[in-house]
Amino acid sequence: MLHSSDIVFIGLAITSSWGNGHATTYRSLLRGLQQRGHRILFLERDQPWYAQHRDAPRLECCDTQLYSDFNDLRTRFAERVRTADAVVVGSYVADGRAVCDWVLQHARGVRAFYDIDTPVTMTHLRSDTCEYLRADQIPQFDLMLSFTGGPTPRRLQAAYGARRAHALYCSVDVEHYCPQRELRSIALGYMGTYSRDRQDGLERLLNDTARRLPAQRFAVAGAQYPPDLHWPGNVERIEHLAPHQHARFYGRQQFTLNLTRADMRKAGYSPSVRLFEAAACGTPIISDPSPGLEEFFAPGAEILFARDAEEVIEHLRLAPAQRQRIAEAARERVLNAHSSAHRAAEFEHYLAAARAGAAHAQPGDTTCRSAAAAR
Repeated sequence: MLHSSDIVFIGLAITSSWGNGHATTYRSLLRGLQQRGHRILFLERDQPWYAQHRDAPRLECCDTQLYSDFNDLRTRFAERVRTADAVVVGSYVADGRAVCDWVLQHARGVRAFYDIDTPVTMTHLRSDTCEYLRADQIPQFDLMLSFTGGPTPRRLQAAYGARRAHALYCSVDVEHYCPQRELRSIALGYMGTYSRDRQDGLERLLNDTARRLPAQRFAVAGAQYPPDLHWPGNVERIEHLAPHQHARFYGRQQFTLNLTRADMRKAGYSPSVRLFEAAACGTPIISDPSPGLEEFFAPGAEILFARDAEEVIEHLRLAPAQRQRIAEAARERVLNAHSSAHRAAEFEHYLAAARAGAAHAQPGDTTCRSAAAAR
């Protein structure tokens, strides 16, 4: 175990889960780190849309501080960033390029980047349209952590000159996400913010199924869906659920649906945090196929795949005992490999290796960047 460390995170959001998957990802990881004795400061830009939907203004796992803009961040937190054992910048941080430059120049400890949107990031890096990270910054970080695994970390090293790149998948706080005593009155539910490239899958796998099974109930929870979308009459719409309501929502479902964004499906090995949450709550999962997903859950035994409403209906008709076996197997997998404690231990391991390497480099060192530029 790494000795107790002072770690600063600068991330998109942790106080509000509205319209983003970052908050629950950070909460789980930081809870695991806090339980292992680390001191954590999370810095979040105060955005109006999160301020209106702040479901965790204070968290036990970390000290959370809001800042108004980049100048406010630099003025108030320069000393903490400079002296921290590690500083982690996350994807989609506002003024992220400037934040990265500042951290790379001033932080004395390990400088890391945690990308919870790696396939999207890499798409925009190629055209230099990524607003929160430049390609030339990647070799300067001591550690690149990626939401996506498989070949992606190796690609970050080979194509972008990353010093160390590792997968750090989402995880789940198994103390808060566990089976509930609820009446499973929803045949199939889905939780996720609106995404245009996921909407076709939602139409095929949930809405079409609902139209074919008018006597059964369905539910979709998530923000930012266009008001002009047409929903079948037996689909319950829930605008937003705070994380403390997630377990109960999963508990009401006989099955839950997982849908993968196009960039994530193309890269593969990008398990959504909702997969781990649902499995921890003992709810069997029906998912659209995505490369690498079988590395996390065994098809047929721990997860079910479907390409259209016909296949979804076939799964919904499984005997309750078989449904229960699938749910219990998936929960066991999560408890053994994808809890907050597991992810925090992995983070510690990567941080320790980066710390050993960073001892030989100074903040702002451009050696690796120059080597990458020469490729």
